[in-house]
Amino acid sequence: MQKIELIFPMETEPERLDLFLSRTAEQLTRAGAQRLIETGHVLVDGVPQKSSLKLKGGERVIFEIPPPLPAEPIAEAIPLEILFEDADLVVVNKPAGMVVHPAAGNFTGTLVNALLGHCLDLSGIGGELRPGIVHRIDKDTTGLLVVAKSDRAHQSLSRQFKEHTVKRVYLALVFGSPREDRGKIDAAIGRHPVDRKKMSGKARHSKQAVTNWRVLGRYKGISLMQLRLETGRTHQIRVHLSEAGFPLVGDEVYGGSGRLANIQDPLLRKLIKELDRQALHAKSLGFVHPASGAYLEFDTELPDDMARVLSYLENSLQTK
Repeated sequence: MQKIELIFPMETEPERLDLFLSRTAEQLTRAGAQRLIETGHVLVDGVPQKSSLKLKGGERVIFEIPPPLPAEPIAEAIPLEILFEDADLVVVNKPAGMVVHPAAGNFTGTLVNALLGHCLDLSGIGGELRPGIVHRIDKDTTGLLVVAKSDRAHQSLSRQFKEHTVKRVYLALVFGSPREDRGKIDAAIGRHPVDRKKMSGKARHSKQAVTNWRVLGRYKGISLMQLRLETGRTHQIRVHLSEAGFPLVGDEVYGGSGRLANIQDPLLRKLIKELDRQALHAKSLGFVHPASGAYLEFDTELPDDMARVLSYLENSLQTK
């Protein structure tokens, strides 16, 4: 990662941050500068800012330029749990810690690298670094993903996701207990106004996001919730639940780690720390097959780390 420090000259006409970067750093176009700012790689006096920030003189601008991406992802022999595969698509159960496709800082070890090592016929529509990818889940979220192996599958699945007809059901462990047993969160989400690596319901530019929720179990300080997505925005469940006052257990980005101090049971605290990620699992996935027109639905069990926490919660409830 190349790090560069600049000082905006005093007694200079005010200038937008993105224009200053693109004018001063020869390796950056204006669009490239805007991408760096958007992804949190630019700090002005130690704080992330927007491209439109007007520099007035004396500001200290530090920015990082990620190393260039390889021309195309490398096939790797990484084990995958495959639930279904035919000539058009493959359905996988993604483990925690695996990024979906290569990006800055994650050139290898991704789901795409693993799929290329398993099959060579992924759809090319998604681009060289995202072959076959029609949707994503976060690195530390586990569960179901469908990947296109043919162009017709890519087009059909992309259309189904765009039209919100794909069934996506998640299970989450959250801190707190909602008053109602079920409900709907309809709150737009966009890039966080200060922390550009986060999403927020307070963003200036946002898109509609809808999450239907239901409480499946209530325990001391923690609830098990089922979430069904109508839309698929980045970090949607994590943002919606956090801003509703029920952050995901283990979610350090959206407030889950701060609530751990409220858990008095030392064994439960230990299990949560061992989880070392947000307690979110993409449990069910249903869609229409692009070729046959048949409806397919897949389901998975909770991963072991979440299952251990839930089992302890259930056993503790029964013994009281």
